[in-house]
Amino acid sequence: MKILIADDELRLRKVVALHLKKAGFAVLEAGNGKQAMTLAKEHKPDVIVLDIMMPEMDGLEACEAIKADPELAGIPIILLTAMAEADDIEKGNAAGAEYYLTKPFSPKELIDKINSNLKN
Repeated sequence: MKILIADDELRLRKVVALHLKKAGFAVLEAGNGKQAMTLAKEHKPDVIVLDIMMPEMDGLEACEAIKADPELAGIPIILLTAMAEADDIEKGNAAGAEYYLTKPFSPKELIDKINSNLKN
């Protein structure tokens, strides 16, 4: 199973990637939403994990673009972000994300959410 992680914070992205690799996933990494779009089109991951606050294209824009692309629309998206207000969560849902997880987060919870989205 392939997971695409997009987060501009390199250290956090590497920590998430390490946990996912330990759980048996192949991991692709992007530093912004634009790179995430390119990798998603090229590799068709099974799940995409997006931060919201990123340069060039933020996670909400990337989520909307992925969901608007017929080839990518079926890929589950998990937003992993520090933005924890109710209106932020509503924006994430409106953009098409299947799940919204706030930082700080539990790697186990992220892996559980990935696994539950893979089963759907």
